[in-house]
Amino acid sequence: MAGSSIRRSRAAFGFRDQLQDVMALLHAQPLLIREHLLRCAARQFREGDVQHWWHSPTGRGVRTRCSDDLLWLPLATARYVLGTGDTGVLDEHVAYIEGRPLNPGEDSYYDLPARSEETGTLYEHCVRAIERGTRLGRHGLPLIGSGDWNDAMNMVGLGGEGESVWLAFFLHHVLTQFAEVARLHGDAAFAERSELEAAALRQAAEMHAWDGGWYRRAYFDSGEPLGSADSPECRIDSIPQSWSVISGAGDPRRTRIAMESVDRLLVRRDQALIQLLDPPFDRSDLNPGYIKGYPPGVRENGGQYTHAAIWAVMAFAALGDGRRAWELLSLISPLNHTSSAEKAATYRVEPYVVAADVCALPPHTGAGGWTWYTGAAGWMYRLIVESLLGLRLEVDRLSFTPCLPPDWQSFTLSYRYRETTYAITVRRAGAGDGVRIVVDGVEQDEGSIRLVDDREPHTAEVEIGRADESSPAIAEPPPASNLPPR
Repeated sequence: MAGSSIRRSRAAFGFRDQLQDVMALLHAQPLLIREHLLRCAARQFREGDVQHWWHSPTGRGVRTRCSDDLLWLPLATARYVLGTGDTGVLDEHVAYIEGRPLNPGEDSYYDLPARSEETGTLYEHCVRAIERGTRLGRHGLPLIGSGDWNDAMNMVGLGGEGESVWLAFFLHHVLTQFAEVARLHGDAAFAERSELEAAALRQAAEMHAWDGGWYRRAYFDSGEPLGSADSPECRIDSIPQSWSVISGAGDPRRTRIAMESVDRLLVRRDQALIQLLDPPFDRSDLNPGYIKGYPPGVRENGGQYTHAAIWAVMAFAALGDGRRAWELLSLISPLNHTSSAEKAATYRVEPYVVAADVCALPPHTGAGGWTWYTGAAGWMYRLIVESLLGLRLEVDRLSFTPCLPPDWQSFTLSYRYRETTYAITVRRAGAGDGVRIVVDGVEQDEGSIRLVDDREPHTAEVEIGRADESSPAIAEPPPASNLPPR
């Protein structure tokens, strides 16, 4: 399941799933990230691929052709190392596992792999994952295998030729982030190689994935595009649009057009949800996989998949569109789904936890499903703390690039750094885009708070200059003939 939580596999660890979970713990419990990075490295086969999920403590689990699982290890490692400065974790040795290769045409198998005699450092595990994950198809885009983040598209590339546009943007993000880790580790050659491969992905996406009003979703084994205005179903999918922004890989003018298309075609303000894709798969001859087994408007098949909805909001925040980002956060907030008895009767699930999905079509429009969804909760936490309030931790420095709604003048927060607490006030100041920071009455020379763990209370005042606060202009949209109606 796309970005599924631990419950998906009956108390199993999901490789991508719990890596996403722990990435949200950078500010609160970074050592849990460290622990889990090593746990996941131990579930990597010698060939570089990983168990999609496994049962603890035996290690029995599933080997698949899923194309993105393995890439979350270098991404989570980069987040941890760049955020904490703990480069020592890169030298921790972890054994690989061994199992039989997948047979031709075989989607997956469940087995108990053996512990390999070969070990590698965490850094070597990450490099092997990137090398395995950087396999490209005829358009220079990554092979989708038996599904990418959206497991339910498991037939798009099962023949070994299908490609994923979303994965191109995601892999670009992994490569650029891990290049920084490689340089810290003294591996300038791999850093340069990663950046060259990222540039090639960016070029391939612009040459072969742009559809006129948004980026396509994928290419089938046959070369037929998915997520195109000419597609009978799934004409637009939100995640390549959002990740074209989040990754920084998309052409700036095109990404604004793409996100405007997301707002126009996938944001359902009347139903308080953001669809993953539209139209849902139903009656066409397209065979993307088991996604078609879901009724139209349910889960990945055209409902709101909350991971993706949050990524869309993160993308608007990254574009500097604070008004729309905060509006859409309010739209998908569980609290606002139950602000009246009528809404609660429609939503039908708990208002105090995040739901994996929200149905988008009758007779279940607006009904939530699969609550206590850890992955979506982690991404929503990061959306609020990092994308909107703008906190960024780099080892012992905390900086702020907030994306605030127009009517906010300030906010306060209590930030704990190890065993030391900082009472921080962030406020808008005069014109310009500078940052002024005062810690314990002393003005700081740099635009960040230097954190110290002295177990003493500290106060900090952060003043952010008022740049142009109007919503960023969106480039002229493509001709209406290129945009399918809602």
